[in-house]
Amino acid sequence: MTSLEQIREEEESLLFKTYGRYPIAVERGLGSRLWDYDGREYIDLLAGIAVTGLGHSHPELAEVIARQAEKLIHVSNLFYQKEQIDLAKKILATAHFDKVFFCNSGAEANEAAIKLARRYHQRVRNSDAYEVITFEGCFHGRTLATVAATGRASLQDGFSPMPEGFRQIPWGDPAALEEAVSDKTAAVLIEMVQGEGGIRPVTREFAQAVSEICKDRNILFIADEVQAGLGRTGAWWAFQNFDIRPDVLTTAKALANGLPMGAMMATNEVAAAFVAGSHATTFGGGALLSVAAAKVFEIMERDKLPERAGSLGKWTMDRFRDVGKKCPGCIVDVRGMGLMMGIELAFPGKEVWQSLLEQGFILNLTQEKVLRLLPALTISREDLELFAQALEKTLKALKK
Repeated sequence: MTSLEQIREEEESLLFKTYGRYPIAVERGLGSRLWDYDGREYIDLLAGIAVTGLGHSHPELAEVIARQAEKLIHVSNLFYQKEQIDLAKKILATAHFDKVFFCNSGAEANEAAIKLARRYHQRVRNSDAYEVITFEGCFHGRTLATVAATGRASLQDGFSPMPEGFRQIPWGDPAALEEAVSDKTAAVLIEMVQGEGGIRPVTREFAQAVSEICKDRNILFIADEVQAGLGRTGAWWAFQNFDIRPDVLTTAKALANGLPMGAMMATNEVAAAFVAGSHATTFGGGALLSVAAAKVFEIMERDKLPERAGSLGKWTMDRFRDVGKKCPGCIVDVRGMGLMMGIELAFPGKEVWQSLLEQGFILNLTQEKVLRLLPALTISREDLELFAQALEKTLKALKK
């Protein structure tokens, strides 16, 4: 019989030690439920870190994946593929962009955006601008360039020298952005909601200031919506909550509901910087992945999941604020957008997180004090209420 101990022991001898695992070995999932090899059931409030937006093992998605796997899985981007075109039509219909490039992950999408920004300035605008401005608390991936863009010392340890061309400034400070922009600035790369940074949404004023500065200074506005995109914040894309229009958008995670897929969208003017050979990927937008992602869009639109995420997220965060009132001195802030939610505690949260895990709730702790919730957009209000009750019980027990 398979057990956590057996899997842990075998992993020790077989895999690189690159992950700090939770003490759970997952056997199967359905909707917002996971089960381990001992048969214990968990309510999943993390959804694979904002990946399984439709929940685990969605039956309609499983059906189209199985059907496509019998027909065609992969031929590479040397060939025209109708499945890729069908998906492109669906994703571009959700926003103002004109072209899309498919890849395999969020970090790859951000790498593509960085390359696009440089090439746009050098080949379309005939300038030598190359620098990308990012913000304190950001996270853009773990490739060498995206680690440089993220600017976090702990992620850069042992990988020096870092690629040049990245400059980081304080979060939410338009004056600092104005001051940082120079004739070498190619783009501003920003998350509408910082996820790893502790669920920090931009304010409307700051989002619009970033947009205006980019327009005024002729630099590209790149929205990193790897985590916040695909309906999670109450709109298809988080930027749509702020009445702004980025030049480039990157996304991944929920795009194919667990299959590895990313994408970069851009306007025609910016997309013109890439020509055949400028950038490529072997697996991006393959037939199987494209069919799965197209089905994700179909289900999200049919079931109005972005709208549901907005209303359910508002109810849930109000419920968490109610818990804070009942547990004075425990919760500093409840923030987020839609079903991208953070509960900032007044103290280090490892003990709270551990207790909630033992009670059967899977969530994440970031920035030491922020409980991060990224549930499936299909999660029930009843499951969120059960979590709120468990959180209240846990906080009250710790205060005794």
